Amino acid sequence: MKKIRLEILGLSSSQSQAGSFALVLGEANGNRRLPIIIGMFEAQAIAIEIEKIIPNRPMTHDLFKSFANKFHFTIEEIIISDLKEGVFFAKIVCSDGLKQTEIDARPSDAIAIGLRFDCPIYTYENILAEAGIVLSDEPEEEAPKTKSRRGRESSGKAEDIKKYSTDKLNELLKEAIEKEDYERAAKIRDELSRRN
Repeated sequence: MKKIRLEILGLSSSQSQAGSFALVLGEANGNRRLPIIIGMFEAQAIAIEIEKIIPNRPMTHDLFKSFANKFHFTIEEIIISDLKEGVFFAKIVCSDGLKQTEIDARPSDAIAIGLRFDCPIYTYENILAEAGIVLSDEPEEEAPKTKSRRGRESSGKAEDIKKYSTDKLNELLKEAIEKEDYERAAKIRDELSRRN
């Protein structure tokens, strides 16, 4: 199966789930985005490595790197390998120079480790086709916004998306993508996938 290279585009806190973050991966040579909801600790581990912050004591992913280095293992690539019932799966592809091994991992942990080894992140076409969000270059009329209780602009993030028709969900998905609200887009995408 052909692999598609991904890049980390952003990490933002979830507005609907306390303690969750949206990790947005983008197709290296395309316009599709793959948002993955991750936990706070995994987001912190990714952010620390992206920002090149050195903690006082090694974090779990740093410990993994030290362990691998001491035993002469390298990480060759990270693959977002599967998607089952809205849950992403990943593989860490490692080598001791003679034998290549794949280790099952959560995508957030795999990416945090992959960043520390400066290795590429990949996925497969079927995963991007199912869960990817396509960015369009066509400008559209701005949708009306409302203010939330915190004063943030919102387009109804707390709504129950299950009540909408498929056509309306596709319209809301397009709107969420244009506003780069990948967390909402991921939820709408998941609801559309459940209906297919």
